Amino acid sequence: MSDDDGDIIIFDTSILIDELRTGRHQERIRSISGLIRTSAVVLAELWRGATKPAEQEFLRTLARNHPILTPTEKNWLESGDILRKIRAARGFAPHKLRDLHFDVLIALTARSCGARLITTNRTDFEMIHHYRKLRIEIW
Repeated sequence: MSDDDGDIIIFDTSILIDELRTGRHQERIRSISGLIRTSAVVLAELWRGATKPAEQEFLRTLARNHPILTPTEKNWLESGDILRKIRAARGFAPHKLRDLHFDVLIALTARSCGARLITTNRTDFEMIHHYRKLRIEIW
């Protein structure tokens, strides 16, 4: 048993979208050791775009097979503070902050349970990491 077997893993939306569209992460996902959990925010983002029956079935299976982690009240409040700091430092427009909000919630949820967040979205999650240290892995 490796040290990572008890590690909590959360896949970001970007990983699961790539997997649904192209299957390019299939081997890496299969080889992950640890406890896979699903973010309620990731599921919401995926459901928003799930138009095909196969995508919808994938999401039902994902929710059924992996416990769902939901942002806490503290996560929600902290997300607003982080976004305020990002706006002040980087001058992002309101629409960019709205786009980032779900990523901040995913990150804070992962951080709250000590999970490793796996993503392909290097730019946004490295920026969030600057404001709240996270365990991120970029694929």
